[in-house]
Amino acid sequence: MSLYTQIKLFALVLGALLVLTAEPASATKRVALVIGNSTYQNAPLLPNPANDAAAIAATLKAAGFDVVDSRLNLSATDMKRALRDFADQVRDADIALVYYAGHGIEIDGANYLIPTDARLERDTDIYDEAFSLDRVLLAIEPARQLRVVIVDACRNNPFADTMKRTVASRSISRGLARVEPTVSNTLIAFAAKAGLTALDGNSKNSPYAAALVKYIAKPGLDLRRVFGFVRDDVLQATGNRQEPYVYGSLGGEDVALVPSAKAEEPTPAAANPQSEVRRDYELALQLNNKAALGVFLSQHPDGYYASLAKLQLNQIEAEDARIAATEKARQAEQQRVRLASEGAQRTDQEKAAADLKAAENARIAAETTKQVAQQQATDAERKRAASEASIIAALTPRSATENSLAAGSPPAAESVQNDTNAKIAALNDGPHQVDPARADIPQADLARSVQSELSRVGCFTGAVDGEWNAASQRSLALFNRQAGTKFDTKLASLDALDAIKLRPSRICPMICDHGYRADGDQCSKITCAEGSFLNDDNECEKRRGKKPVASRSTDERPTRADRPAREKLAPAAEAPVPRRQATAKGSSGQIYCDRLLCRQVNRGCHIESRGGNGGADGNAGNVEVCN
Repeated sequence: MSLYTQIKLFALVLGALLVLTAEPASATKRVALVIGNSTYQNAPLLPNPANDAAAIAATLKAAGFDVVDSRLNLSATDMKRALRDFADQVRDADIALVYYAGHGIEIDGANYLIPTDARLERDTDIYDEAFSLDRVLLAIEPARQLRVVIVDACRNNPFADTMKRTVASRSISRGLARVEPTVSNTLIAFAAKAGLTALDGNSKNSPYAAALVKYIAKPGLDLRRVFGFVRDDVLQATGNRQEPYVYGSLGGEDVALVPSAKAEEPTPAAANPQSEVRRDYELALQLNNKAALGVFLSQHPDGYYASLAKLQLNQIEAEDARIAATEKARQAEQQRVRLASEGAQRTDQEKAAADLKAAENARIAAETTKQVAQQQATDAERKRAASEASIIAALTPRSATENSLAAGSPPAAESVQNDTNAKIAALNDGPHQVDPARADIPQADLARSVQSELSRVGCFTGAVDGEWNAASQRSLALFNRQAGTKFDTKLASLDALDAIKLRPSRICPMICDHGYRADGDQCSKITCAEGSFLNDDNECEKRRGKKPVASRSTDERPTRADRPAREKLAPAAEAPVPRRQATAKGSSGQIYCDRLLCRQVNRGCHIESRGGNGGADGNAGNVEVCN
């Protein structure tokens, strides 16, 4: 047995003793104030805040907080008293946390928490009847290491329709306003982004509170990752309609509300966490006892190797049950023989025979259960070994190795062997693709879990129904391309599920239908300008107008500069002689012209046309006729 194996065995046994005997003590004092306002006197009832506050308080108490002060449905006076009492607890605390669920209002960029007896008839009543968020930050400021304020109050303002504004320019927005803490190591978490509202959901708890309960008390989990996981869960639960937000900053070290249960060993960074899980499982399997397998399952409760460990644990428990049943049957047989030899009463002998029969039936049932459990564990290990061997064999270049050895080229043979060893090591460090049936998990449940995780990382947009169809296979193939993995897309596997869970946020690009474009984590509709249309490439294209078929446009008309040229091209006639116009006192109003002169026709006369082309005098066709 190598030194590494001996050290790991000792660590597992020591961990089992620590888990069974005592919990690790923490010298850090942690205090929390939890408030849930549901029953408002002058606003509609909020069903979830009281339930959310109760769930958060129970989670913090179970996490070992020194003080968890839980208050429900507080008036303005009660809220002030609760905060004052909590401020006394914060003075000698290392970590202080405040959780508030209920109504909140933002006025002129400041946030206020609303007690249950608030009326808020005018906007200025907010200073007397509500509770400033800055007052909460002031109360937790004495905490030595960490200050956290969680505000689940991003709801619509119930007083907006009835509240009178004393100043028209005063802004009253929906949701809460952005806030930046002035004290270091302070985080302020909102259930939704600034200026947006949160959803209460259709269950007992709101999506935000449900996600908080899931992650906030995980031992050793950094707060930044806690709120990151909460954000992902809320986005998934609300269809990307609600995005929680956190304001403030922390240092470079991990900051957890609940300390880790064990001191972490300084281990080199592994390319894949599955390699460490596999080594821990193999060490626990060598010990082959309930304590070692129990410690392994406490450290790795989910995944493929956890399923194998459960099968091994079932086998050990079935063997213990068989031994106990066999011993009980042996004692019942001895009791029957003793009573028969002593000539006991018939009723006693019949009772002993009945006890023996029952014990024997129990022994047979325990034997059958043990055989089934042993067969399941053996088959699972056989499949694991066969899968690893087949993949390693597929990666081993046998022909290249044999040719190099036959050619008597030791350097080449050594190079091929080193390359083979590197591939085998890389295979051992990565997750193994296996048949999910050996993990004793229903295929539909496994497929549903993989679909849910693929949806969380943005690779799956279909219905999470447990049917591993073509859409699910394409989604896993898309994850393989983005993550650099090589999982078999024909089936949903535990290794694929574990690898997807390791991704904290979206990895696949947003894919939108025709007519929509990716906008962050949402698909926004494309609106084209007037005169444009959406083409097949999902782009706006300018619509081409039809050419007119009527008379030629003004652009085709000749310019003024062209007109003299055309006049010059006209047939040249005899140069006209300027005509003088003669006027007469008594005229008929008609004009009569000859070659040299134009004059008015005399009164009582008229012009008569006699045809011809003008003759020598230029006016033979028209003559003046007087009566």
